[in-house]
Parts: sequence; C-alpha cells; structure tokens
Amino acid sequence: MTIAPPKIFSATDPELLAGSLATAVAALLRQALAAREQASLVVSGGTTPGPFFIKLRQKDLAWERVVITLADERWLAPEYEASNERLVRSLLLRDKAGQATFIPLKNRAVTAMAGEEECCRVLARIPRPFDVVVLGMGLDGHTASLLPGSPRLAEALDPDTRQDCMAIPPVPGQHERMTLTLPALLHARQIFLHCTGRKKKQVMLEALTDGPVALLPVRAILRQQQTPVHIYWST
Repeated sequence: MTIAPPKIFSATDPELLAGSLATAVAALLRQALAAREQASLVVSGGTTPGPFFIKLRQKDLAWERVVITLADERWLAPEYEASNERLVRSLLLRDKAGQATFIPLKNRAVTAMAGEEECCRVLARIPRPFDVVVLGMGLDGHTASLLPGSPRLAEALDPDTRQDCMAIPPVPGQHERMTLTLPALLHARQIFLHCTGRKKKQVMLEALTDGPVALLPVRAILRQQQTPVHIYWST
C-alpha cells in the first residue's frame, strides 16, 4: 500500500491549531474505542503541546479505556519542571481525561540505560498498533528524542530493531533520555506532527525536501511509507 505524502493543516493562531488537532485526535480515539476494547495515544512534551492537552482533556469520550504514554522522556523524576511526565499529568490527565491510564517511560533505574529493558517490557503491554501518535519537532529537526548527532541515532532509526525504546546518552548541558524507536513510532494508525512558530515552520519545510535523515531526523517520519502523517503547524 502506498501512503500519500503528509497532509498539512495550518492556522494563523496556535490556540486554533490546538483546538483543531484536539478535535482530530478525539475523533480517532472514539473510532478506535468503537472498534476495540482500548485505545492508545502517544504524546510528546516540550512547550508546544500545552494548549492541545488542555483542549483534548475536555473532549467527551470513554477516557477510562484510553492508554496514554510518551514518545520520549528526560531521565528525571516527575517533580522536575523539565519532565514530560509532569507536563502530561498537570495539563492532560485532568478533567474528563483524568480517567485515562498513563504509562510513564521513567522508572526507578538510576540511568536510562539501566532502565531500558524494564521500559521496553512496560511498553509491550500497550495495545498495538498505537491508535494515535502526536509528535513535536525541535529547531534542530529532532522528533521524540531522535537527536541529530546522537551516538545511538542510527540504532534508534534502524527499521529492524526489535526494541520499542532506547536510552539516549546526554549531550553537554542536557539530560539523558529515553525515546521510542522509529519502528515503535511507526507502528501506529495515524501520526500527527504538531509545531508552532515561524522558525519551526522553516525547519519543517526544509525537512520536507531531500537531504540526510541524520541531519534532520524528523525526515524519517516524513519519508516513510508505513503510517499516514498529518502536519499541524501555525506561525
């Protein structure tokens, strides 16, 4: 089956974009719940998804049958401000979405490398394919924690890897991370790429052109022929 090129949805206002994305994601989750016992949702951290989380948590659906996890995580306890788990718990798992089941990536291991095996075991319990994966993108072209220049980038992008997640060594000034691998992210029914701001839009436009995946790893999501991708962006 041939997958169509990514569809692009745009809005001039980030709040309007967040509302449109929340409506689209909720519709897919309802569709999944009508067909199966559980629905699965993968979300991302960072500064962009806050308004989307707030709008999504207000949607009417059987949240008690939805399982949520993260595309990646800094290896920090959830009380730290930079923790993606903290963001999800404070902005998404509230109101109606408070009944959802959340599966964090961070566990009790001291390092992400030490926690990798347990993290993979926990992720294996989530129904596959994921119904919806919502990814962001950094100004350096990374998505999840598929970071340009990372010594494990090639491993994490390997289509033949059997690992659902992979520990990512820290770069100077940054934290060690855990990321879903490319095959895990692509084992989904629908992927959304959500980005806001003029600079990120320029990076996304560049990523849609030819060039090395290692330079802009989000290209691995945009170029694949396995899972439909919708891009939601605003300036």
